[in-house]
Amino acid sequence: MTFGAPASRAIMLQGTGSDVGKSLLVAGLCRALVRRGLTVRPFKPQNMSNNAAVTADGGEIGRAQALQARACGVAPSVHMNPVLLKPQSDIGSQVVVRGVVVGTARAADYQARKRELLGTVLDSFGRLKAEADIVVVEGAGSPAEVNLRAGDIANMGFATAAGVPVLLVGDIDRGGVIASLVGTHALLPPDERERIKGFLINKFRGDVRLFDEGLRVIERHTGWRGFGVVPWLGEAATLPAEDAVALDRPRGNGEGGGAAIRIAVPMLSRIANFDDFDPLAQEPGVALTMVPPGQPLPADADVVILPGTKATIADLVFLRAQGWDIDLLAHWRRGGRVLGICGGYQMLGRRIADPDGIEGPPGEIAGLGLLDVETVMKGPKVLEEARGTERRSGEAVAGYEMHMGRTDGPDRVRPMLDLAGGVTDGAGTADGRVAGCYLHGLFTADGFRAVWLRALGGGSDLAYGVAVERALDAIADRLEGVVDVDGLLAVAE
Repeated sequence: MTFGAPASRAIMLQGTGSDVGKSLLVAGLCRALVRRGLTVRPFKPQNMSNNAAVTADGGEIGRAQALQARACGVAPSVHMNPVLLKPQSDIGSQVVVRGVVVGTARAADYQARKRELLGTVLDSFGRLKAEADIVVVEGAGSPAEVNLRAGDIANMGFATAAGVPVLLVGDIDRGGVIASLVGTHALLPPDERERIKGFLINKFRGDVRLFDEGLRVIERHTGWRGFGVVPWLGEAATLPAEDAVALDRPRGNGEGGGAAIRIAVPMLSRIANFDDFDPLAQEPGVALTMVPPGQPLPADADVVILPGTKATIADLVFLRAQGWDIDLLAHWRRGGRVLGICGGYQMLGRRIADPDGIEGPPGEIAGLGLLDVETVMKGPKVLEEARGTERRSGEAVAGYEMHMGRTDGPDRVRPMLDLAGGVTDGAGTADGRVAGCYLHGLFTADGFRAVWLRALGGGSDLAYGVAVERALDAIADRLEGVVDVDGLLAVAE
């Protein structure tokens, strides 16, 4: 069924908590609605994540909104996520507004600043509405966090200001879904209860008929109608995760006993853009291990990859506190390979200096010394899409750069990448066992990934981009079968 719709149509998915699956549901619904012939745009007023994507105009937004844009078949825009918070410490974050860093703020200070951002958020939402038949909006956290309600721009504060109806998503896999939905109803004021038009149950495993009475209990206590029970979507494993909560669960092929290649990635305290490793996680011949704090890097790893980070110097201190520097040196001495991406590349050098205090207090720190380069933290921040070739293989690569700092030194004469415009990126040792670069998304290039894995004794037949598209289509198919999408569209009127 195809709907023609006015530009004002919108629906918002809020959750009973973080990580209930809102991002994935929005992506799946976006793809389903596009396949019905609608022009669709995703929107998240405020996001908190160190997994970010670069837009064509040189801004940055949450990685989840970039995936949702892909589900809509359009390029990501800074208006799809006008406020992005990138945690740099336990109590403070970098604040990004419409793709541009505007400063840093402690959590308490940001609470006071939120009201100032509502106008920007509503303006970006209005721009998307003007170009779409429907906007599918994603909330953040939970509307039941009533202690944070003053000045809210992420959930009910936005929905009320923009006049957008809401569906509430509950996660049955974590348990207590009836209490979480009924409890949210109990905590909300009457006008906000009325804005919620119904609920979705997400991540159900087993015979859905066993939850029929549960649905009746929720409807009886809230007056909200159920729009569907969504099963556990295994296809989600192919898609990029929104934030570091996902790292608490196994990813990809895990420890895979029969894998030919073992890759270890230490989970830094401010790990960023860890979706760089999703294509490797999908490879049947690869065991990708995300090593949590307190555990050693596995001695049988073929490659250790140092990931990106939101705070390079602080995370280098963190890395040493885990003893990973000792493990890494032992790995290298055994003949193992090491790759650094972005902040991980900076760590591999001899020194990192931050004279202006861009990441924290001014200072400098000795690097790991596996590459003969040094990094000085200075602006402006590099935010750009990039493409070129990997020098050793000649294979095409494409992705984006998102970093502060400039890196130089003798090993830069052996850059890892030749980028468009005659620019080079990265550095490597003469024997090729240690290398680093700033390019995120490196492993999404099927040809490069296959050659890189062959050099390690493996191989690849994975077409990663095709796999992502198939996963989005499969999720859309599943949602069409279990969610009342027609009813959702009627509510969105």
